[in-house]
Amino acid sequence: MTLWDGSFPFYPNTNACFPFDTTQTVIISVFFSALATFIIILPGIRGRGRFFWFLRGITGLFIGAVVLMTQFTRDWENGWVTANTTYKSFSHAMVNADIGLHIGLAGVNITLMGNPVNQVNETISYNEHFAWSFDADYDHSYSEGLEKGLPSPILYVAEKFTMQSPCGVHNQYRLSGHYASLTLWMAFCTWLLSILLFSMPILLYGGYMLLLTAALMLFSLLFLFTARNTPKCPIQFGTASLKTVYGRSFWLTLATGLLCLLLGLGVIVLNSVQPEKLKLVFNLDDREEKGEAAEGWEKSFLPADASTSEQDMLMVPLSELCEVTTTKL
Repeated sequence: MTLWDGSFPFYPNTNACFPFDTTQTVIISVFFSALATFIIILPGIRGRGRFFWFLRGITGLFIGAVVLMTQFTRDWENGWVTANTTYKSFSHAMVNADIGLHIGLAGVNITLMGNPVNQVNETISYNEHFAWSFDADYDHSYSEGLEKGLPSPILYVAEKFTMQSPCGVHNQYRLSGHYASLTLWMAFCTWLLSILLFSMPILLYGGYMLLLTAALMLFSLLFLFTARNTPKCPIQFGTASLKTVYGRSFWLTLATGLLCLLLGLGVIVLNSVQPEKLKLVFNLDDREEKGEAAEGWEKSFLPADASTSEQDMLMVPLSELCEVTTTKL
């Protein structure tokens, strides 16, 4: 055992990662709170409109949560490989580890997990983020990783995405992530407008906003598709190769975009073909019946027309009037 317990003195200890992403947790908590509010209000809604009202609330919250949460996820592309590789520079020690690459809209996460975790007198558990958003400097983050002495597999993968790398994928991923994020923010705004229009209710224009939301979400996927299909340098660890596939955020955004497309088309078609059924889904029939009942109630208290009252008035001739005498006190 050496003076530093078998580790090099210029390598800092592994920073413990927070067990979950706080941004995603806040978003999920907000939308679950809204869902709980819907469930509490649900017993106060009478009749057949209760089911449709709850279904609209669930669908709207789901779409909004997906559009907002995927802005901050880091699993648009994922890749894993298990390999025997050198652990750190200036050392010939070999470790067996799982190496993961997770590509998001604002950067990449590179993970390194030992098999087993404790090897070469160290705990091999790393999760490093390298940002490439417009307010971040990817190459500077990579230089800081070199200064900290991060493990060689992490630096090797991160070097593939630098601006000086011969792979030349930095600008493609950076620009595609920026424009995909921008279109998703626009989709979130159109989703809010659709909720507002449906509640007013202006159903036809609400359907148009849903179609626009779907188009923006699908366009964001198109930006990422063009970046992923650019030629890439191979990421090799001996005979093992690290390859990425579309992650959970990509498929969730695709499914939500198609859902918005179907809902928007359904609203537009029903509005032109069978508007009565569309009003039934949005509980507008009950409102009309209540309006008619209130109108009838008000009419029951209105006085009769002047012409009718004059015709129905009893006309007594003067000859039939009783003669009344008065006595002076």
